[in-house]
Amino acid sequence: MDTIARTPQPPYYAVIFTSLRSDIDDGYGTMAARMLELATDQPGFLGADSARESVGITVSYWRDLESIQRWKHHTEHCEARRLGREKWYTAFSTRICRVERDYTFDRSGTP
Repeated sequence: MDTIARTPQPPYYAVIFTSLRSDIDDGYGTMAARMLELATDQPGFLGADSARESVGITVSYWRDLESIQRWKHHTEHCEARRLGREKWYTAFSTRICRVERDYTFDRSGTP
C-alpha cells in the first residue's frame, strides 16, 4: 500500500493488529494479499493501513462492530488466523477501538 486509507467522518471503528513474525514464510504474502482483497469486499469495510518492520501493524477501518464481527467469522479469515497461530506469528495482539476524531494532512493537495 502506498497510500493512506481514506475514511469517512467519525465515528467509525479501527481494528489494530500488531504482530511479530516467525521465520516461516510459507505462503504468508499470498495470504496477506488475499485477506486485504476479501476484506475490501466485506460490507462495512472502510479501508486499511499497514506497515512492517520488526513489528507489523495493520489497522483496518470499519463502519460498525457488526461488520467487524462478520469479518472475524468469515471462513477464509478464520483459516488465515489458524495458519497465523500455527506458523506465521510468534505473537500478536488485536485491539478494537472507536474512532471519535481524525485529522489529515496531504501535501500533494489530492482530495
